Amino acid sequence: MNKERDNLAKEFLTVVHENQKIIYKVCKTYRDSKEDQEDLFQEIVFQLWKSYPSFKGASKISSWMYRIALNTAIAIYRKQKLPVDYVDKMPEQMHADMQAPISENEERLFDALRTLNDTEKALISLYLEGFSYEEIAAITGITETNTGVRLNRIKNKLKQILK
Repeated sequence: MNKERDNLAKEFLTVVHENQKIIYKVCKTYRDSKEDQEDLFQEIVFQLWKSYPSFKGASKISSWMYRIALNTAIAIYRKQKLPVDYVDKMPEQMHADMQAPISENEERLFDALRTLNDTEKALISLYLEGFSYEEIAAITGITETNTGVRLNRIKNKLKQILK
């Protein structure tokens, strides 16, 4: 049982490490301060860890991670108090490198993204990650047609903000 849990933890750490940019982008989009971004990063990893044993591979791992990251960012943002749930042990060796330098244009984009509402942030973040309309629809639970319409509106809104 212990060996199985250790293997699961190692597998989880590998998955998170390979896809950590997803988490960084969600944190940067949904939180302004470095401290809030780091707190959100930890909470997303915790939620991923809690959900990982039930991941069945029905979708891409990146889609699954995005869904949990976005839901966590939105849910925590709306809560007044954060509930504290404890598990036996979190995987060790998780180091969030929120210090990665970004260009002035990327910073302007993140500033513009933070002006959007939660749904708009989720849709455009997935689009910028290269997800198809079909995949975005599956992750967010809206139709593929509605995804396209909303994304066009969001793009126009961002163009106006970035002018």
